[in-house]
Amino acid sequence: MIRIYQGIDVVAVEKIRGVVMRHEGFLSDVFGEEERTYCFAQAEPYTHLAGRFAAKEAAMKALGIGITGAGAGGGLGDVEVARHPSGRPTLTLSGWAAKVARGLGVTQSSVSISHSEGVAVAAVVLVAAREE
Repeated sequence: MIRIYQGIDVVAVEKIRGVVMRHEGFLSDVFGEEERTYCFAQAEPYTHLAGRFAAKEAAMKALGIGITGAGAGGGLGDVEVARHPSGRPTLTLSGWAAKVARGLGVTQSSVSISHSEGVAVAAVVLVAAREE
């Protein structure tokens, strides 16, 4: 049997900018080095940070835990959003998030990110093949 888990999240770009300005460790707690490098190489880095943050939250929701289960830094840092050579975003889970995904039988993931007029939205789909 195949199971589909999905999550979606919307983040205001200014909210991310404000959190980054107020909390010194936020960037390194939540975003990996490659994520930070990519975002700050863009003309609007906070727009891209917001998109990746939304993807991380959407992934946690798809896993059935949301960020309250692990705390903003704890679980979100285990979700990495990278870029495929084609430009599409990819999702990599590590640590605790990967453990939860293995428990669900997740074998595939898909992530889509969009941003417009001060907001970013991301949707994550996780596919699990499980024997009944």
